[in-house]
Amino acid sequence: MCNPINYDSPSALRAFLDTEGLGARKQFGQNFLIRRDIRTRLIDALGFERGDAVWEIGPGLGAMTALLLERGAQVTAFEIDQGFCRVLRNLFDERLTLIEGDALSAWRDTDAAPYLLGNLPYNIGARLIADFIEQGRFFQRMVVTIQREVAQRMSAHPHTKNYSSFSILCASAYTVTPLMVLKGACFYPAPHVDSQAVRLDLRPDRPRYPALFYPLIRALFSSRRKTVKHNLRDFLAQRSGDAVRLMDVALVHCNIGAGARAENLSLDDFTALALWLADAMQG
Repeated sequence: MCNPINYDSPSALRAFLDTEGLGARKQFGQNFLIRRDIRTRLIDALGFERGDAVWEIGPGLGAMTALLLERGAQVTAFEIDQGFCRVLRNLFDERLTLIEGDALSAWRDTDAAPYLLGNLPYNIGARLIADFIEQGRFFQRMVVTIQREVAQRMSAHPHTKNYSSFSILCASAYTVTPLMVLKGACFYPAPHVDSQAVRLDLRPDRPRYPALFYPLIRALFSSRRKTVKHNLRDFLAQRSGDAVRLMDVALVHCNIGAGARAENLSLDDFTALALWLADAMQG
């Protein structure tokens, strides 16, 4: 069927939503990207080939979906809004595999794909990416649009204010490349904060992390004003009756000073500490 939606016009989008009895719902973080040039650049950044499988998170009314399908992607889209799902089915019929429901849970029962594209709702973006990584669902490449503050955390380096456990989480699996910053005027309705597009390329050299790696990262960043030594002692106290000795030996072995804080440590530091602790606690 001919697509009746002008994705570049706020007034046309508003009229279509009114006709369909729909609306952009704040609780779902629904903001439509109304710049075709930016949509095209995001598709270009994803870099898939015709016939490749692509997951799309939050397709909305299908502006990005249409471009993906035009380029021959095999698209599986996750959409929580029932009204939008009705529109998507009418627009794209059997060309689109549509998963109706919350992507935070629905992805677990869905066949994997090498590529992911998403204009991620602000309220779930970081959590969704973290879930993918911690549960071992990896993509060859992801291109996501997310709140700029979250994007800055994703690509932050040690000794900077945005460096966090989420920075380490992303760097543990992906090379993170910030793309364009998107002002509120790029969307309808216009959000009150800036967004940013980010590309994540899967690291071929990522090591096999022990099970305690991600819990350890969160624990060491849990109280940023406290030292690694203090937070590590609390972390080990829940797992070992020999916490103090383990802590002291681990810090010396990994060359981590007693006064160091989590924001001073690199990914390599966290990896070395987790690997040493995993071996020591198994023994």
